[in-house]
Amino acid sequence: MPDTHHALTPDALAMMDTIARTGSFAAAARELGKVPSALTYSVRQLEDALDVLLFDRRSRQARLTAAGEELLHEGRRLLAEMEQVANRVKRVSTGWETQLTIAVDGVLSRLTMFELCEAFYALRPDGAPPGTRLRLRTEVMAGTWDALQSGQADLALGAFAEHAPPSGIEVRPLGEASFVFAVAPHHPLAAHEGPIPDALLLAHRAVAVADTAQRLAPRTVNLLPGQQVFTVGSVQAKIEAQVRGLGCGFLAEPLAREHIAAGRLVVKEVARHRHHRVGFGYAWRPAALPQPRKAPQGLALQWWLQQLDRPATRAALIEHHASHFAGEVD
Repeated sequence: MPDTHHALTPDALAMMDTIARTGSFAAAARELGKVPSALTYSVRQLEDALDVLLFDRRSRQARLTAAGEELLHEGRRLLAEMEQVANRVKRVSTGWETQLTIAVDGVLSRLTMFELCEAFYALRPDGAPPGTRLRLRTEVMAGTWDALQSGQADLALGAFAEHAPPSGIEVRPLGEASFVFAVAPHHPLAAHEGPIPDALLLAHRAVAVADTAQRLAPRTVNLLPGQQVFTVGSVQAKIEAQVRGLGCGFLAEPLAREHIAAGRLVVKEVARHRHHRVGFGYAWRPAALPQPRKAPQGLALQWWLQQLDRPATRAALIEHHASHFAGEVD
């Protein structure tokens, strides 16, 4: 009995497709440039290897059995995937990465990120789109550094710029964002006159986004020791929680701007020292410092770095936000 692995070849799958498409062994043989007996022999070899009947011998037409229908369906899918792999390999040989993973801090504009993705997919180098698969990861605080340092990301956007970069990482400034302390208009702190002291803040629940770092030490920002904390999984969920009055906390002003203007959030002053503005950067590994299991810097990463070199792109990533109000899924 022929070995299954040797029997299920691209040629065998293409033969099945041709027989099903033409409707007969004779027509398929003519298209493939074979005699009908040779085609019949090849089909019997395939049936012996799989130990199934692929065609109903009682019919004069090339009528597939249920097993034959399944093989045809899966075979067409596999042939299409092999064609896609071949195309990607050809494109990679021209300098385009197979995959580019970008870690994006949750405070950055998702609208701008998707606009950049649209522009990337619209590229037509040599008349065809690049074969690079994009993968976006949403990270929080130290999570962007963690993803880049661990090799899980090729480019980190929104990395905190307040510390020296890790060894072997290239960093450029992305911009700064103001952070404001905000509560819902029906929250008890909304009625407080003047700066809010720590003692009063301590009596109210804070909303915090969990740091996504897995290997680096997670960061905790603007929380008081002993304060009750409601931890959520994204910046958008934090805004939602504060709009609903489930807690208080600091928010990036560009993200909260729409809700402040609409009266869904109220900005309050706090007595304790805080960071009014936070600097962000973008980081990557230079081509001279290859990553484990990664190819040298390719054309896809170069394209993204060229976009980030533009002041308008950097400003849009911090300032240009669409609505993140209730009902939107992160």
